[in-house]
Amino acid sequence: MKDHRLIDQRSLAFDRVTAEKIAADPALIDRARATLARWMATASPRVRPVLCEWQAVLDGPREELYVLLAGTDQRAARLRQSTPFAGVLTSAERGAILRDFARREPSAA
Repeated sequence: MKDHRLIDQRSLAFDRVTAEKIAADPALIDRARATLARWMATASPRVRPVLCEWQAVLDGPREELYVLLAGTDQRAARLRQSTPFAGVLTSAERGAILRDFARREPSAA
């Protein structure tokens, strides 16, 4: 079974690269807004609060978004589980992070 702490660290690594890409191309925020709008159209009432929380972050100051994407607090870890930035990283970017974390994972006994 995978170490949940390692999974959280891997998600953080994805988001840190995402933050760098957003800094270079702020239009990626609009792409995340479009993703969020699609999700909101079909979201269950139970999921809506987290999507609304993401909406507030995307509509807020960009610095708050960067802090969230690089954050290690509980809120950042929780929101990372439903990031609207899915698909922003290239296969090569994701692959590099996945390979790095695969090397860190203990081998199955």
